[in-house]
Amino acid sequence: MKRREFITLLGGAVVAWPLAARAQQPAMPVIGFLSARSPEDSAHLVVAFRRGLAEGGFIEGQNVTVEFRWARGQYDLLPEMAADLVARRVSVLTTAGGDPAALAAKRATSTIPIVFGLGGDPVSAGLVESFNRPGGNATGVTLLTTLMEPKRLGLLRELVPGVPLVGVLLNPRFPTAPRQLQEIEEAARTIDQRIVIANASTDAELDDAFAALTRERVAALLVTANSYFDVRRDRIIGFAQQQRLPAVYQFREYAVAGGLLSYGVDIVDAYRQYGVYTARILKGANPADLPILQPTKFELVINLKTAKALSVKISDNLLSLADEVIE
Repeated sequence: MKRREFITLLGGAVVAWPLAARAQQPAMPVIGFLSARSPEDSAHLVVAFRRGLAEGGFIEGQNVTVEFRWARGQYDLLPEMAADLVARRVSVLTTAGGDPAALAAKRATSTIPIVFGLGGDPVSAGLVESFNRPGGNATGVTLLTTLMEPKRLGLLRELVPGVPLVGVLLNPRFPTAPRQLQEIEEAARTIDQRIVIANASTDAELDDAFAALTRERVAALLVTANSYFDVRRDRIIGFAQQQRLPAVYQFREYAVAGGLLSYGVDIVDAYRQYGVYTARILKGANPADLPILQPTKFELVINLKTAKALSVKISDNLLSLADEVIE
């Protein structure tokens, strides 16, 4: 072989080696992120999710890819979205925005690991066998937010004592709605509080619910926990302000956006935990052995600017209990 031919062949081999090495590298894992909420109202929560992933050593775009699907409060879209992510053979399916997304993921796959975030009881929902040993392919975080409606009703009663009629905004298509309604009605009877239920699961129904609450002349409003209302947060707060209704909501986001009072968990930290658990599973942890995480901190947030606009006097007791006061 001539020297020129040898150099040419060697040069070709040098070029081929990196290509072969890249071809042999394992594919980057893909996370399927399925949410009942919208990307617009969840940007800060996605940041927290990515922070949790980073704590476990995974950086989106560097050593992991995330495929996002957003239902924007339209629960009927979730099964198809879940099926699409399963068909793409994602490494982990992470769900957010409450029970509908978690249930859609569970129905779509019994093999791909699932990390869910929901507001109710994952055992009674059929997602896991127990809190300590979930079994199966799913684990995650329960925010318990849908179980806190009686507490919110009590806070509303303290906020405006003696109010004659409280309106309750409820999404009947939310999986935990029957339990939410039952617990609210029981709590209302206990404190002798008259309530009226307004149901809404679509934008047209939300308009009808607003009209019904106005006709009934409710004097205060309890907005129950579900992701559809989260996505329509600004519309609901706007209605309460227009009707001059003291209102209670589930997350700090509402109070920051102008809602009067919120009581619930630290949702930002919950999304960080979704990322932490997702990273652990990507590293090889079995979801069947990862216990369900539960919140240990609850936030009471009061917007004093809104209170002044509504001429609502916040009691010293509520102010002393508040974790944050927005002025």
